[in-house]
Amino acid sequence: MSDPSPIRSPCVRTCRLEGEVCVGCGRTRAEIALWTRMTGAERDAVMSRLAQRGSA
Repeated sequence: MSDPSPIRSPCVRTCRLEGEVCVGCGRTRAEIALWTRMTGAERDAVMSRLAQRGSA
């Protein structure tokens, strides 16, 4: 069996939360915690929300 493709992440290695949102990637605390367990469609939805937030 081949290795699955790596999970894309908006992380920019500037991990600091202000309130519930990371100042580096713009994801919420919940989005960060769930990221590796999300489906591709769920991650795509988060990426779309990040674009709307102006974070991606």
